[in-house]
Amino acid sequence: MPNGAELFVRAAGQLGIDTIFTLVGDHLNEVLTLAAQQGFRIVDMRHESGVTHAADAWARIHRKPALSLVTGGPGHTNSLTGIATAQLAGSPLIAVSGSRPSTLANRQAFQDIDQVAMARPVVKWAAEPPNTAEIPFYLERAYTVANSGRKGAVHLTIPVDLFTGSAAPPARDISLPEEPARPPALGHAIELLRAAERPIVIAGSGVWWAHAEDALRRFIEHTALPLYTITMARGTVSDNHPLAMGYADPALNHAVEAAFREADLFLVVGKRIDYRLALGGARLFPPEARFIQIDIHPEELGLNRRLEVAICADARLALVALTAAAGEAPWPAKPWLDRLRSLRSDWEAHLAEAAGDRAVPMHPAAFFRELKSALPPDVLYSWDGGDFAHWGRAMLTARAPGGWLRLGPLGTIGSALPNSLALQLAHPGRPVAVITGDGALGFYIAEMDTAVRHKLPIVLIVGNDAGWGLERELQSFASGGATVACELQSARYDLIMKGFGGEGEAIDHPEQVRPAIQRAFASGVPYCLNARIRGVRSPFTEWQIAGKKK
Repeated sequence: MPNGAELFVRAAGQLGIDTIFTLVGDHLNEVLTLAAQQGFRIVDMRHESGVTHAADAWARIHRKPALSLVTGGPGHTNSLTGIATAQLAGSPLIAVSGSRPSTLANRQAFQDIDQVAMARPVVKWAAEPPNTAEIPFYLERAYTVANSGRKGAVHLTIPVDLFTGSAAPPARDISLPEEPARPPALGHAIELLRAAERPIVIAGSGVWWAHAEDALRRFIEHTALPLYTITMARGTVSDNHPLAMGYADPALNHAVEAAFREADLFLVVGKRIDYRLALGGARLFPPEARFIQIDIHPEELGLNRRLEVAICADARLALVALTAAAGEAPWPAKPWLDRLRSLRSDWEAHLAEAAGDRAVPMHPAAFFRELKSALPPDVLYSWDGGDFAHWGRAMLTARAPGGWLRLGPLGTIGSALPNSLALQLAHPGRPVAVITGDGALGFYIAEMDTAVRHKLPIVLIVGNDAGWGLERELQSFASGGATVACELQSARYDLIMKGFGGEGEAIDHPEQVRPAIQRAFASGVPYCLNARIRGVRSPFTEWQIAGKKK
């Protein structure tokens, strides 16, 4: 009879899983050895939180469940941050932790903690199989829950004796579940959109998860409606498209403030009306504006804003049905489009003015202006948080579907580095740029070693202002200049990458950016560009401060 490791690996394969993100430990030896023998790709990393971040990124990139496998005890507790990040991002992560033998539960065994109870508040579902024979059922159940409705994280604790114990194989093979597809009726929504004088479409991650990028593009082209994108929808329609107006985030695209306040109708597709959209409140939206919302998760509909039409549906099916209901003839463009393009142009001019600063240390905007002109056209981004990254998110354009990987609503700074490893693994041969700050980099700096060992030629771009820049700016505003616990060394992160076996260099002047970028992407190895910048409030931080003033 097969043992539990064999049942686990067989079930994972039947579910279409072929990659395991992990950090080795005693509880996992049996299953990792067998998975490697069966041809699974084993991505071994340096910290369990990095493991779950990378697996979360793999799930987002591929739009289906991904598997992380860590040891129990501190391996499990370390993994929780990545699990919570996946859950808030609506990412179907299957997070599996080993544990002490089931026979030693509640007897003061080594590393004995209630892992299921610890995970339950931050996942859709958490469980522990009662015996070896039930492992395939529980793994199939985890896959189904993670991938259904609004996707999210799930957790399984599997004791080591279940992996090593034997049991009869299940009576049936595992099969991938399919959700019913029912296009919704959308007549009233079309009437409202056609009648609106100043409509706006806001697209979020639901577009990405539903494989709806083509449907979204066809819909806006047929109806001539202006589009703002956010979260995983960034790049599903290129920012260079004539109907695309850029980021829907008012903290990074200040043109949004006037645009949204002047609009009379919003179609929100696959995006929660959450904190990033001011909870639908008056700071961003006029009280009289009407809302249509499409979301696969019924609890989201009308949560923070009254709706004229609530459509509980898959984003792709809804957009296809909307396009069909709009009639055969394309809609004429509204004069409103010219107003939105003017607002976007004014905002870009404001950013260009900041980028004209050529003093040293470099202004972040000056750095990103040079970077924008030097990056390969097919580059994929893994974004971190912090003021440096926020300058880049405001200035660079999203052009590739799935190529704008962000932290998610938990704001887990530092995870851009482990996320980038999954991004590069998923897109061999494509250029991948990691945009991070010196503070954020410290969390998972050892994953430089993972990039080198797995020959992943990411280009790690570190904005080094020797501090926690965003917090420094917020504290300075609140206290009139004084800051606490915000300063760091101006370390040579490029030399650290070299120490791990990669390459790197420091950048001090805007003129150095283009040749450095060219060398980095041509090197074919993990490369760290240590950009010495000065701390300057990003548009994001200015937005935060403006909110505090009101």
